[in-house]
Amino acid sequence: MQKNESVLVLDFGGQYCQLIARRVRECKVYCEIKSYKTPIEELKAKGYKGIILTGGPNSVYKDTSPRCDKALFSLGIPVLGICYGAQLMAYLLDGTVSPSEVSEYGKTPVTVTKPASPLFEGVPEESVCWMSHTDYISVPPAGFTVTAKTQDCPVAAMECPEKKLCAVQFHPEVEHTVYGQTILRNFLYNVCGCKGDWLMTSFIKRSVEAIRERVGDGRVLCALSGGVDSSVAAVLVHKAIGKRLTCIFVDHGMLRKDEGDEVERVFRKQFDMNLIRVNAGPQFLEKLKGVTDPEQKRKIIGEGFIRTFEAEAKKLGRVEFLCQGTIYPDVVESGTGDAAVIKSHHNVGGLPKDVGFSGIIEPLRDLFKDEVRAVGEELGIPANLVWRQPFPGPGLGIRVLGEVTPEKVATLQDADAIFRDEIAKAGLDRKISQYFAVLTNMRSVGVMGDGRTYDYTVALRGVTTSDFMTADWARIPYDVLGRASERIINEVPGVNRVVYDITSKPPATIEWE
Repeated sequence: MQKNESVLVLDFGGQYCQLIARRVRECKVYCEIKSYKTPIEELKAKGYKGIILTGGPNSVYKDTSPRCDKALFSLGIPVLGICYGAQLMAYLLDGTVSPSEVSEYGKTPVTVTKPASPLFEGVPEESVCWMSHTDYISVPPAGFTVTAKTQDCPVAAMECPEKKLCAVQFHPEVEHTVYGQTILRNFLYNVCGCKGDWLMTSFIKRSVEAIRERVGDGRVLCALSGGVDSSVAAVLVHKAIGKRLTCIFVDHGMLRKDEGDEVERVFRKQFDMNLIRVNAGPQFLEKLKGVTDPEQKRKIIGEGFIRTFEAEAKKLGRVEFLCQGTIYPDVVESGTGDAAVIKSHHNVGGLPKDVGFSGIIEPLRDLFKDEVRAVGEELGIPANLVWRQPFPGPGLGIRVLGEVTPEKVATLQDADAIFRDEIAKAGLDRKISQYFAVLTNMRSVGVMGDGRTYDYTVALRGVTTSDFMTADWARIPYDVLGRASERIINEVPGVNRVVYDITSKPPATIEWE
């Protein structure tokens, strides 16, 4: 991983923070996200090639609004301010930010006033951008030149070439800004001087070296679920240390239909890994009796995983490290800085103090889902495993709403298998990012044959996304949904109604719990 060429995204609470990072990585430049509270000394020591200031919901002229150290703009590091970040740059450098007489939201025509600007190379004079602001830069700081404008925003972009400072009032990271990716690429290449050599091959090489250096002669225990993330993590660690990796596959009784047997077959035969399968379903389900709160369910299952790994590790003798398939969205959604905790993950945030491992190996912690798949393909993992449907660590335990029972799990396994089968038959399995069934805790009246029923409702969920940080509901054809519904009703006892979830993320999460 070419971290010697890194760009920092400084987060001020903007909803597109992770998307900015994703867009930077699409330009083959490594990118990190840190809070605006990060000390200036730390930022300087990191040697970033560039810094991007995100948007945010505040007004920069209010005393309570988040601000970075003004010295940031004197480090000699190129800086790009976006929306709130642009206004903050202007405000801290003695420009003027004022409330807008006319607020701009959504698609907005923008005019480039300085075509020779390195930020707007290859961008036509007239295009469309995405605006979302109620304040604007009314007077740019001394030394800045206005490089773009809109009908109601006189400073849609500004630059100070001598200090390599750039700012745009609009959001180049969203798809609605037609030339947004070109603008970001121009900042990275023309202003920051990045080479764009962050590739999966270099990531694998450096990750293997880092794993070997950290592990030394030690042994690693891998928390293998059979999902994409843990599978890629396991193969990456196996590539680094070989048989000193032992994979423990915990079948907690809440996997998808027949998945336990498939996972065992793939990793024993195809990869020749040390694999221990623990059939712990009865123990997990016993602990979940009477539990309905989703966060409590996650914590119970997470603790069960840790304790199971610990018990197996003791049987193996000394094992120093635990490998987990944590990826970047897990880290972000589990809360960083002032971010709200959307949901906790059992594989984020470290181990309990009394667990018997000295450290965690998380080789995919900096990657988004599509990047993980790219690593998997580069490692030679079979396509059917690389493209396996994402599956949460707690499994069907968080797709069974309310109390989890063996009967409910079996019902959901059958319904989910039917839905996935129909998606595959329709040739949509590579076009929909994630799709699954949920067993709701709602019962309703139905009529089957000549009798009245009072059974459960199954909800179907399908989303499209590139990074799993935001997602749109998938427009699955009605005939596919119809066949899935008919089969579930006819083939799965205890279900008499099927609904389809058409909510995007945000405001919803992808999972229901």
